[in-house]
Amino acid sequence: MSFYEKVANIDRRVIFLLIGLAVAIPIIFTVRFPGFPTPMVQEIFDLVENLPAGSKVLVSFDYDPASEPELQPMATAWMRQCIERGFRIYIMALWPIGQDMARLTVDQLKRDIAEKERLTGKKVPFEYGVNYVDLGYKSGAQGVINVVLTDFEKMYPTDSTNQALSSIPMMSDTKSLKDLDLIISISAGTPGLKEWIQFGADPAGVKIIGGSTAVQAPLLYPYYPKQLSGQLGGLKTAAEYEKLMGDRYPQYSDIKDNKGRIRMGAQAIAHIVIMLFIVVGNITFFIDRRRGKRG
Repeated sequence: MSFYEKVANIDRRVIFLLIGLAVAIPIIFTVRFPGFPTPMVQEIFDLVENLPAGSKVLVSFDYDPASEPELQPMATAWMRQCIERGFRIYIMALWPIGQDMARLTVDQLKRDIAEKERLTGKKVPFEYGVNYVDLGYKSGAQGVINVVLTDFEKMYPTDSTNQALSSIPMMSDTKSLKDLDLIISISAGTPGLKEWIQFGADPAGVKIIGGSTAVQAPLLYPYYPKQLSGQLGGLKTAAEYEKLMGDRYPQYSDIKDNKGRIRMGAQAIAHIVIMLFIVVGNITFFIDRRRGKRG
């Protein structure tokens, strides 16, 4: 069998193997490509960066492990930025598993902080009840948003640790959504960013940004820029945001937890391999047709 015949009749298992290697090798060796942030990503980054220290930011984890590859890098990057800027962080979840995703993110932040303190010898403020609070998950979708629009304590008499909300220091001057400076929803569907816009941020007069899966993003662009100050849509924008974080805060520039950039590298190489197979397949198709082997 000639080389051409081998290529034209390549076993599909070889294709699957090469695609698998194209994904696995960049992840194992943490391959990253240079990032060039799009205007909206830069706009979102600047918005968060320009908020004054002490600003009150609500972060809603509205996704589950199925969307973790796209959305977790966004959540981690935003939470890191909030800590670096000295914001007070209010954590919520409209999805049951969202509260677990929030805990995983907080655990990552604690590791980041421990490493930074080790390297710099400086204490990083991240005390529960003072710098951040986890309200946890409540069922009710937009109904939850409708209640916290006017009264957090009515919906959350206690936080996720069963501590009375009235006893938490950072809740003393935060009674409702109207007291916040920014809302961030990391959303994989409904309820999520759309509901936060319609029932939360817009009625409260509070700016909102969000992150969504790539397939969901087009449904939310109509809200930009009047009701939505910006959104990250899919893994590519998550990687771009991580690049901006690394440029602004060097400790995040080259760490293995920059999963957005690493996964984007694997995705890019896999796409190149797929395109090569498409090109080769088309070439063999036209050669065979010219030879009269195909109709």
